[in-house]
Amino acid sequence: MAEALVNVLLERLATITFDKVGEEFRLVTGVEKEVMCLTRNLEAIRAVLEDAEQRQVTQATVRRWLSELTEVSLEMDDVLDEWITEVLKRQMERQEQEDGRALNDVATKKKVCFPCLSSCFCFGQANQLLLRRDISVRIKELNERIDLIGKEKESFTFQSTTRVAELPRRPKSTSLPNVKTFGRDNEKNLIVSKLLSEGSQEKEVPLIIPIVGMGGMGKTTLAQLVYNDENVKSHYDKRIWVCVSDPFEESKVARAIIEELDRNNSSKNSDELQTLMQCIYELLEGKRFLLVLDDVWSPTLTQWEELIKPLRNGAIGSRVLVTTRKEEIVVLMKATTQMISLKKLGEAFCLSLFYYSADVDESRVSKEFLDVGLEIVKRCKGLPLVAKTLGSLMRNKNKIQEWRAILNSKIWELKVIEHEVFQPLLLSYYDLDPPLRLCLLYCIIYPKDCVYYKSNLVELWMSQDYLNAKGCENKEIIGQAYFDDLLMRSFFQDIEVDDENGDIRCKIHDTVHDFLQYLTKNECLILDLELDASDKSEVANDKIRHLSVLHYTTSDSFISVESILRKYKKLRTLTVADVTITSSMFELIVQLKCLRTLVLRVEWDFDPECIGGLIHLRYFALCGSTRLKELPSAMSSLYNLQTLRLVNCFRLTKVDVRRLINLRHLYVERCEARGSIIGIEKLTHLQTLDVFRVGGCEDVNKLEDLKGLNQLQLHLIIQIEGAVNMVEENAAIMVNKAHLANLRLEFRNRLEQRKIMDGLEPHAALEYLTICGYKGSVFSDWLSSLHRVKVLSLEDCPNCEILPPLGKLASLESLVIRGFHGVKKVGVGFLGVEQGQTSSSSVFISFPNLKQLTFHDMGSWKEWEGVEEETSDDVTIMPCLPHLTISSCYDLETLPDFLRNKPLQKMTIRSSPIFRRLWEGEDEERAEIPHFTPLLSDDASSCEAEADYESDYVYSLEGEADFESDEASPSLES
Repeated sequence: MAEALVNVLLERLATITFDKVGEEFRLVTGVEKEVMCLTRNLEAIRAVLEDAEQRQVTQATVRRWLSELTEVSLEMDDVLDEWITEVLKRQMERQEQEDGRALNDVATKKKVCFPCLSSCFCFGQANQLLLRRDISVRIKELNERIDLIGKEKESFTFQSTTRVAELPRRPKSTSLPNVKTFGRDNEKNLIVSKLLSEGSQEKEVPLIIPIVGMGGMGKTTLAQLVYNDENVKSHYDKRIWVCVSDPFEESKVARAIIEELDRNNSSKNSDELQTLMQCIYELLEGKRFLLVLDDVWSPTLTQWEELIKPLRNGAIGSRVLVTTRKEEIVVLMKATTQMISLKKLGEAFCLSLFYYSADVDESRVSKEFLDVGLEIVKRCKGLPLVAKTLGSLMRNKNKIQEWRAILNSKIWELKVIEHEVFQPLLLSYYDLDPPLRLCLLYCIIYPKDCVYYKSNLVELWMSQDYLNAKGCENKEIIGQAYFDDLLMRSFFQDIEVDDENGDIRCKIHDTVHDFLQYLTKNECLILDLELDASDKSEVANDKIRHLSVLHYTTSDSFISVESILRKYKKLRTLTVADVTITSSMFELIVQLKCLRTLVLRVEWDFDPECIGGLIHLRYFALCGSTRLKELPSAMSSLYNLQTLRLVNCFRLTKVDVRRLINLRHLYVERCEARGSIIGIEKLTHLQTLDVFRVGGCEDVNKLEDLKGLNQLQLHLIIQIEGAVNMVEENAAIMVNKAHLANLRLEFRNRLEQRKIMDGLEPHAALEYLTICGYKGSVFSDWLSSLHRVKVLSLEDCPNCEILPPLGKLASLESLVIRGFHGVKKVGVGFLGVEQGQTSSSSVFISFPNLKQLTFHDMGSWKEWEGVEEETSDDVTIMPCLPHLTISSCYDLETLPDFLRNKPLQKMTIRSSPIFRRLWEGEDEERAEIPHFTPLLSDDASSCEAEADYESDYVYSLEGEADFESDEASPSLES
């Protein structure tokens, strides 16, 4: 950690030589000399830090030396940050005066004063000399301490090393690893047989099947393997996956079960255990289900019996698959006869997993590499997680000397490591560049089984200044590269991609989490106050820098949060979740002057004006406050703020960001303030804006406010309500936003909208587009020219009678058309076929890459037209289409000819006469669709009644008999 902090300090010291800030620094007597001396000392210390970081594991004196260096480095970072912030403040005020805005904005200036900027700064011209002297004295004192630390290093005889700073390599193809298992076929087959067996004498409902093994043995991976087995999926009416972890809370588990069974069931929000259990009882009645309880740690007998009661209402053959590290849990569940113990992997399987993770073809490497690889794998001691981690470590090591260095590392000889599995993790950890180590360690601020989002992790790392790099202004790109590198090295698992915005979510394995806690036990602390945290708080020391407080109420907490905040005055991160915050508690929070990251997932019922004193703050999240109506004016003092999250603050009506000149990420989802963001047009560095509303009754937002925000990335929702003034200069509002990948346009008014849509033409690089509620009769021409769009959804556009020529979109892979009640006929224009086009020598391909086509709620649609027979040879239509869905199209009776020979794998028909024609049609009509097999849902035993159209029918083609279902993959819980 110290090495990375020293690098950050040297970056800051380099900053003060820039023209913008250097002039202000030179006004401080003697500070320039001190800065030069400080830089020399730090560079000398940095040269030995790599050796010191590794020796601290076994040498307490080195650990103490590094701790002192870390303390001084953090204090120096605070001083430099305060001074640079003060310089920025003065520059801004000077600019405002030059612009002549001071007289016109007297009231505003009163609101945006700096009531408690910092204890070391005074205001007004008379106090400038005192301020400069204070800066000089503090830098000199810290420099003297660092000088002593530099002299002390000589007694350790450290080896000097020079590390070449570089960005981590990106993965060769994708950051998402392939899922593959080794050596668990016997266990998988045994579990599957237990899940599929149906003995007539079976009386126990449900049957409990535990998988037991130590951390890193692959219990969860094996459970996922059988959970997604095709035979298992078809055998059960319901499948439920719940991640349990520690502590075991029957109400939390019950809510997760209800969520999986019925996402819209309101009972899942209840706090009454009896209500939750009754709901599960009713939902499972007569159903054969498979419930997976992953990572069960510590239920009491009473808790377990309470949870199992409603599960007994399921059908015979129901199963509960449990993964746990503890055999005593199996005894408590009375399931010892069904227990499956995971043993260590055999050496051959470990070797295969090692080479697979290293991306090495075992059959093509030399004997020398094979021999060294085998010796490394022997150190894995049969643990799959260790083999995978070590393999990932070797992925970028192509020289035999690098392999031997890992094999011969002294870390294998360490006796002080608490768990054997930590030894290979330490090897991977020390192979990381210093900033990457800090980023990985920072993940420990959240408890086990937390879901991490890539974009949010990058923002958090940036708030701690972990992403500084010379010559690269875009810290987000650095952070994304760091995430990809950590992912490639197997520090993250359970990788998923969010379908809505393309963000990556993941988890950290429990054993890796334990390892990170081991490394950060003196810097990071998580207090879950539903547990008895008194022991933890006693062990912690005053050097804690990152604190998370969870599940706190003033009435039943075991320890006083106020006493904790008084003790840890140097916090750089504070996360408070599911907590009742009192005004006295908040007064203590705003005295934490070193905070860089503040996350409050709490209710808020007081005016937090004093928050302006947190001048170091980079990341501020206030989520779930239903009482706060307006942000405090003192937030204008937070010049360094980079991320502002105001999600689910339903009554928040206004956000003033005019002075937040460094803001890069703004989230206002489910806030009334999304329509009143004052000064957003000034944030030219803004990269994230989730929702932007214009045209509301009290809105101050204008569409032209978005015109200069050309750095926007990821996704953006634009909500258009009421009248919107579209002047000529509104053209090209979105067309220059080349980094924006996902755009959703929501039209919520009934006025003329074609002109508005014309002015919202996006950049040609857009990949995801949704248009919802458009009331115009014709779409803008630009819609059919987005040749890089991959996913397009057109929803609830009732006045449109003719679909746009979307067949021209060469990259389109998924198309959803829903709620077009004015469309009676879908013609060749929709395919993009134009008059005279077929006379050309080349063949036109309509929808060349379309893989998913969905029509829904098209109440007036009667005819779907294909191309004429004489021109069909000149046009190829949807050559790659495997999935077609048609639902709630009550008047559509036939499909076009061009669908008859498509390589469809699955066609879903809901509420449409098409089913009757195909089901009751003559044999030759059915034969027009190759391999046609109709599959009825369970409640559809007859096709004679008109009501049968309301059932769901799925036709499986190409031999894939597959019902469409809402079954979800294993859920991830925060």
